Amino acid sequence: MFQRTLLRASRQAAVRPAAFAPIRQQVASTRAAAPAIRWYSDAPAAKEAEAAEKKEDAPKDESAQLKEQVEKKDKEIVERQDKYLRSVADFRNLQERTARETKAAKDFAIQRFARDLVESVDNLDRALSTVAPEKLQGDNQDLSSLHEGVKMTDGILINTLKKHGLERFDPSATSEKFDPNVHEAVFMAPQPGKEDGTVFFTQQKGFYLNGRVLRPAKVGVVKNA
Repeated sequence: MFQRTLLRASRQAAVRPAAFAPIRQQVASTRAAAPAIRWYSDAPAAKEAEAAEKKEDAPKDESAQLKEQVEKKDKEIVERQDKYLRSVADFRNLQERTARETKAAKDFAIQRFARDLVESVDNLDRALSTVAPEKLQGDNQDLSSLHEGVKMTDGILINTLKKHGLERFDPSATSEKFDPNVHEAVFMAPQPGKEDGTVFFTQQKGFYLNGRVLRPAKVGVVKNA
């Protein structure tokens, strides 16, 4: 009995594969006939689009950077050029100022010496003015010779000083107008026939040193009113 049961089970197992064989063949034929379908992801396409956008933006960013660098360099060039021009101007001003100071130092180096020297010139001038003209016309030849020698010494000294920029001036000799920058008014007095403010008397002659007043002349000024 048990053997029969096993025999039946084995027969059924052998029949079942044959029964399902057409189904398997049908599935296999369906798979062979159906076209192959491939599925693609959208991620690569999005990445490619993003990369393309980056490539388009890259030249724009690069040109903007280059433009910014050029503008920066232009600004630096302008600033450096301005600094250069300022330096050149400062250097030229320094040269001119140094030249002026050197010339002034050279021209007025003897100023203190000249101030002391004009006192000796004044003494010679006073000595000449103390001798009256009528005494020189007399028979006193010694006085005339002495006066002539002092006068020559005074003239030589004045010419020598003039070569070094020291000049003597007498405002009353030319009836100059009173100038407080050049003259020093000692007194004022009426002088008929002369205009007010005119120098009519020189008490002490003045001196110029290279065009600058070394010592103003002491004078008397006309005041009729």
